[in-house]
Amino acid sequence: MLVLVAVALLVFVLPSPWGYLVLALALAAEIGELFMWRRLLGRYRVVTGAEGLVGEVGEVLEACEPAGSVRLRGEIWKARCDHGAAPGERVAVERVEGLMLHVALLRAPR
Repeated sequence: MLVLVAVALLVFVLPSPWGYLVLALALAAEIGELFMWRRLLGRYRVVTGAEGLVGEVGEVLEACEPAGSVRLRGEIWKARCDHGAAPGERVAVERVEGLMLHVALLRAPR
């Protein structure tokens, strides 16, 4: 955007040497911003798919004794909880097998 404004100033407003200086500064700012964003965003790893569900917390909708259903990220999933979980309880995803979540009941901290 800065480059477009600089080109407009170069063509329509500023005299010859100043217009080129503004254009060069705008190009330098755009390149600096590009490197800054690449460095900042390079630190984060994107997690998608089944790996992204592991560790997420959901709410039991249908009792898991051992199979039931869980609401997770606004979606309803089939779930299996070996120790059982009642509706309304919060569970964490331990692993994903196909479309079945294996969950564990979250215990309240003491």
